[in-house]
Amino acid sequence: MKRLTGSGGTESVHGALSDPKADNGANSPTLTQEAYERLEEMIITLELAPGEAVSEAILSKRLGIGTTPIREALHRLARQYLVQIIPRRGVVITSVDVRLQFEVLEARRELDRLVSRGAAQRASPTERQVLAKLIVATEAAMQANDIKEFLRTDAELNEWLAKAARNSVASDISAMLHAVSRRFWFYHLSDDQQFTRTAMLHLAIVKAIASGDTAAAAAASDQLIDYLVEFANATLPGA
Repeated sequence: MKRLTGSGGTESVHGALSDPKADNGANSPTLTQEAYERLEEMIITLELAPGEAVSEAILSKRLGIGTTPIREALHRLARQYLVQIIPRRGVVITSVDVRLQFEVLEARRELDRLVSRGAAQRASPTERQVLAKLIVATEAAMQANDIKEFLRTDAELNEWLAKAARNSVASDISAMLHAVSRRFWFYHLSDDQQFTRTAMLHLAIVKAIASGDTAAAAAASDQLIDYLVEFANATLPGA
């Protein structure tokens, strides 16, 4: 079922939006940020498989990015439970762990609700316009059944929501947990219905935030976590 097409018809959306991490209007991400984003996607979409051993040199050659940005990106990914750095031996992609997923979702429930409510209340008019464009991009990815593009758009949405919430502590911790959760979801995704339901629940959150409805945003966030817990339970033996 996993249709890992390219960016399809929505690629231009990402290029057309300002980078929520950019400072002073600069739109080009640093090499470290680029390395992080590319490696995170490779791990989440299993291009770098659980248990696979890699090295800074191999990844540097594969991505065409220097070893220093690769090293910095790997340390960030280690904090997100996606890689394990073994001194003097290299890097191993971590396994997909259902117990960790339950712990992540327990923490995400509180943090995501806080971020969603804060973003609905504090987002600027410009940020709401960006979210509206990303809603369109998400809907296009759904219609194309393009899971990889959905994941890219979801990651970008999370960055904009974090900025709009104006709570850097909650946003940083939440972002760390989202990557783990996305990989678990992708790893166990088995049919179009699961994809559609997940995407619709994400859209409900963003639409509530874009409209400034704090109560609806918090409720929609809880509904998404409820479904992700249900999804995780279904992966248990005998389920």
